[in-house]
Parts: sequence; structure tokens; C-alpha cells
Amino acid sequence: MIERTFIKKNYNKMELENYLSKKLDRAGFNALDIIKTPLVTRIVLHVAKPGMAIGKNGSTIKELTEVISKKYNIDNPQIEIQELKDANLNARIIAEKMASMIQGGFSWRSVAYRVIKDIMSANAQGVELVVKGKLSGKGGRKRKQRIAIGYMKKIGYQTKFVDTAKVAAYPKAGAIGIKLSIIHPNVIFPDKINVNEVVKNAKALKLQEQEQKNDTVIKEEKKEDVEEVKEVLKSTEEKKEVVSEEVKDNNLESVEEKKE
Repeated sequence: MIERTFIKKNYNKMELENYLSKKLDRAGFNALDIIKTPLVTRIVLHVAKPGMAIGKNGSTIKELTEVISKKYNIDNPQIEIQELKDANLNARIIAEKMASMIQGGFSWRSVAYRVIKDIMSANAQGVELVVKGKLSGKGGRKRKQRIAIGYMKKIGYQTKFVDTAKVAAYPKAGAIGIKLSIIHPNVIFPDKINVNEVVKNAKALKLQEQEQKNDTVIKEEKKEDVEEVKEVLKSTEEKKEVVSEEVKDNNLESVEEKKE
């Protein structure tokens, strides 16, 4: 069945993502895109630190290319590295950084508030951090802690605009789950649109179009007036010529009469 083919491809991609996230952990791996072409298979890696992903003289790229072609059965892979522009607002990178710091012995509370402060200083619209697990240390019960600042979408279609990541940390006391949600500064939600401003802008555009139409009409009227003036001048010149000819004829006749 054709469904098995798609399931196998997606499963293979998921395994590849897990391998790359472990291999490129220090480089800040975020996501990958697989683009198939007639000649090669392009694999685009989105990382926060491209230098660490490339390695010395491209050693990491060569190693990854060999592993991907042999272990994951991808024909003629060509790896490309792209740097993340908003690494300070990337939920996955920040959550993994939190997990590594917690596993390193830092208090989850100090790490959480430091991370939220950094995210909001990067002009994020809102952030929500949910931490649950063995937060009280060894011997304490599992509990859940939520920290939220700013604007956040929780349900509905608009949640797809929220950058969300889930990571687990494993300190000595016990496992801690981390869920981080961030709304980036450039995200515009439909319910945040000001109707009065939209109507005002529409009226301003309508007035501008009307003014342009009036200007064109005025220009056309001026052209018509100029043409009328030209016609009047032509007619007056023709009349002058006719009168001058008549005067010449009359003068000639008077002179001839005097001679006689």
C-alpha cells in the first residue's frame, strides 16, 4: 500500500532529525528540509552556529554526508547550512539550552526567569513556560510550575503562529519536562487588527483616488480650454488676413480712380 511508503519516509526523516539534533547539539540545530532533485538530494540544516556545524575544513559535513548516505539510504546527499536569523527567539534552541543548564546543576527557577527575561528583551509579544517534574529536589513530590508574560494564544487555528517546543531534562533528582511557547514580534493575529484604523486607511485611499481623478479631469479641461483659445486665435488671424486683403483692394481701387 502507498501509505506504508509515506510512513516509512516520515519515520526515516524523524530518525534523521533525532540523529542530527544529538550530533549538532552544540551548533544549535533547529530543523531540516529535504529537497529531492533529479541529480542530488539537498538536505538543508537550520542551525544557530554555522561554523560549528561545518567543522574544521568541512570535516563535520563530510562525516554527516557519509552517515546519511549509508545509514539512512539517501542517494547522493548534498548538505547545506543555513543560519537562523532569530536564534534568540527560537523556542527549541532556548528549551534545549535550559535543559542542558538544568542538567549541569543550575536551579530551574533561576534558569527559567533568566530565559524569560532574555526572550522579552528581544521584543517578543508573549512567552509561556511550563516546567513540571521533580522540581523540589530529591525526595520531593512532582509538581508543575507555569510562568507567563505578555500575550499568548492557547487554542484555535491561531495557535499555529506560536513557536512551541517540548524538551526533557534529566538532573540527579529526577526528570523535568520543559514546554516553551513564544510569540515572535512580527506575528499579527486577526483579532489584533484595529477595525477603525482599517476603515480610516480605506477612506484615505479612496480620497487619494478621488483627488487623482479630479486632477486628471482638471488637466483635460485645461487642455480643452487651450485648444479653444488656439482655435479662437486662428479664426482671428484668418479674419485679420481677410480684412487686410480687403483694405489692400480698396486702396488699389481708390488709387486707380484718382489716376483716372
